[in-house]
Amino acid sequence: MSTPIDIVAREGAKLDYTNDMTYGDYLHLDSLLSSQQPLSNLHDEMLFIVQHQTSELWMKLMLHELQAAMNALVEGNSALAFKMMARVSRIMAQLVSAWDVLATMTPPEYSALRPHLANSSGFQSAQYRCIEFTLGNKNAAMLKPHAHRPELLATVQKAFDSPSLYDIAIARLAAAGLPIDAVHLKRDWRVSHTSSANVQSAWKVVYQAPDRYWDLYQLGEKLTDIEDTFRQWRFRHLTTVERVIGMRRGTGGTSGTGYLRAMLDVVLFPEIWQMRSEL
Repeated sequence: MSTPIDIVAREGAKLDYTNDMTYGDYLHLDSLLSSQQPLSNLHDEMLFIVQHQTSELWMKLMLHELQAAMNALVEGNSALAFKMMARVSRIMAQLVSAWDVLATMTPPEYSALRPHLANSSGFQSAQYRCIEFTLGNKNAAMLKPHAHRPELLATVQKAFDSPSLYDIAIARLAAAGLPIDAVHLKRDWRVSHTSSANVQSAWKVVYQAPDRYWDLYQLGEKLTDIEDTFRQWRFRHLTTVERVIGMRRGTGGTSGTGYLRAMLDVVLFPEIWQMRSEL
């Protein structure tokens, strides 16, 4: 029976990387793995830091995919856009399951850590704010936490000023010849889209004739997938916070669970959900 040493020797794997790029070099692991800098000697602080850093990495990928999907939709490349939108949903699923790890932190463990967080909070995440703006939940007040960082503010401001994914989807409905009112095609993109009977009727036509409007039908379902998993992400955030800190105010100054619960009522793509009752 072969030993592990025999197996490696038989494989002929390259073992000398004196002059070659390694896995760690390519991924800049020295930099990445030295970015966890606890402010206390508490065992659970490493969990808290890694949880949020990995979430930020997933959000970076999500924004990369969302922007590419929007570009593809504008260019009329539905197949490419759908691939990227499906990936966004899977990224959100990863973020949903990640809360299970943080939920292993008990209230006393978090209470010991909380003073070291000061006023830092996920509420201040620029990438999360860009995701919300890109998905259409626009709120100018959410620019203020980034005002002290001009380069960061510029990034968030761009997402705030630009059409959302849903705005682009509505434009695709119009491009397919469906009667979309002009007000939905040229408006102030800094304002959240509100439910429209006109847009709802257009989606209803698509869903009543999927063979005729197959790409738009698939677009509607990809949007539904994204909002579905986004709602799960928000809900899992709420339940984890309620489990770990109870009803105390958040470190960022919000009401904590009260704020998170209120955000569950925000609907990103209203007509796609409302139209279902009429089919």
